[in-house]
Amino acid sequence: MMVLGLLLTFAPQEVIVRIGGSAQPMVVLLVQAAGGLYLGFAMMNWMARVSLIGGIYGRPIAMGNFLHFGIMASALGKAAFGAGRSPVILAAAAVYVVFAVWFGLVLFGDPLKKKAAEKG
Repeated sequence: MMVLGLLLTFAPQEVIVRIGGSAQPMVVLLVQAAGGLYLGFAMMNWMARVSLIGGIYGRPIAMGNFLHFGIMASALGKAAFGAGRSPVILAAAAVYVVFAVWFGLVLFGDPLKKKAAEKG
């Protein structure tokens, strides 16, 4: 997320041209906004890395990540199996599906049960 956020924030025209779009001012602004969102999510996840994600205080972080990855997996999956069938989009969709499932397990699982199992 951090790398994608930095790319979209500081090199939006280059990213837009690379994926075949036209770098119109409104598109550049939307791409930079998406970059800011990715940077925000990356920083939130980095700052919460020592917290028990899925516990009562980490639940909003798990929910935000689950929604983000779930929605993007759905959108990328639809695009991947659409007219283009780009292998790059399909690979991105696969990565997003993995993270959506992982955060779904974290969100709807019992973190204390996992913590107890780790201690033996």
